[in-house]
Amino acid sequence: MHTLKIITLLSLSCLVGWLPSYAVSASGQPEGFKNLEIGDAAPDFKLPGIDGKTYTLADFSDPDILMVFFTGTHCPTSNGMQQRLLDLLDELKGESFEIVAINPNNNDGLRPDEFGYTDYDESFADSKRYAEDLGWDFPYLYDGYKQITAREYGCLATPHIFIFDKDRTLRYNGRFDDSRFADPTTVKHPDAENAIKALLAGKPVPVETTRPHGCSTKWIERGEHVAEVEAQLSGVKATIENIDAAGVAKLRANGTNKLRMINAWATWCAPCVEEFPDLVGIQNKFGLREFELITISLDSPSQKANAQKFLNKQRAIVPNKLKKSLEEEGRTTNNYLYTGASVDELAEALDPKWPGPVPFTILVDTDGTVLYRVVGKINPKEVRTKILEVMGNYYVPTES
Repeated sequence: MHTLKIITLLSLSCLVGWLPSYAVSASGQPEGFKNLEIGDAAPDFKLPGIDGKTYTLADFSDPDILMVFFTGTHCPTSNGMQQRLLDLLDELKGESFEIVAINPNNNDGLRPDEFGYTDYDESFADSKRYAEDLGWDFPYLYDGYKQITAREYGCLATPHIFIFDKDRTLRYNGRFDDSRFADPTTVKHPDAENAIKALLAGKPVPVETTRPHGCSTKWIERGEHVAEVEAQLSGVKATIENIDAAGVAKLRANGTNKLRMINAWATWCAPCVEEFPDLVGIQNKFGLREFELITISLDSPSQKANAQKFLNKQRAIVPNKLKKSLEEEGRTTNNYLYTGASVDELAEALDPKWPGPVPFTILVDTDGTVLYRVVGKINPKEVRTKILEVMGNYYVPTES
């Protein structure tokens, strides 16, 4: 079975051209943002930890070296470096070193399609779930409510690393290392590791400042942008076109670089109507990735207008990212109405293992292989998990 491997040059913080901007200060950062310089003292904080405790800087006064690690739950760069971080912490056991992680992101500052590399959101509750699932045994604090600490430290992105000496003077500011991939062989400059080991050995930090790379910090102020995008999308109309069994077979064969979720439904089917918001939610979540929801209505051709009305109400529109690929395939929509008389012909074209009832959903890999199928309503979490299992939650290099 072909495994889908995808890399996108779109950062989750990148915006499609027509999207509006959001309020920032003249420096390009939100009000209260400071640039922490080498030699500056570590700003104090008072933040809740996922373990139920409240932490201040004084709670980390014992070790000679302290790393303040800003990271969230949605960023593929953060996801990709997790094993390297854990390996480094294992190597540093017994050393006078401590790490504290802080989530700087406000959940309302993200669009749905910016969660396409994770099944966690940026809330306190999901920060706890994220850390537990990763097996973290170090403090993880949440700054997403007011983001005061992120502004005081000058957190530009997740991940962003700040390393302080015994006097809690900043000695390193920047990236964890130079790779956005999970493969450790792609790392050429392990800058944070080099800084820590130099300080533990009483030597100068080789490189004191680097560019943090990853997903931009999602500030509270960005909620205005998210609301504006939502308002603009509300004016986009869903479309639907007729399709026969041969057309369905072509869609099922895939042959593109997209993972496809194909759903057979009808307006007269109560479970179909009930699950449809979950289908659209999944499409919205993966709207910046190589993923496509295709719906096939089994309504009577005479009820095409009614089906389109339902699709409009559900906001089942083509994501902006997919418009070009649809055009290249000679398509205009991702919603179809089956015009054939025989459901058997449709089943043979879509999936011979479909027993007939709707709703029916399959996930189709790039080569047409069915990776997942379900008769009846989907379990959204189960489907999201399967999609992330196939597509990955971090960037991967292109195959040579």
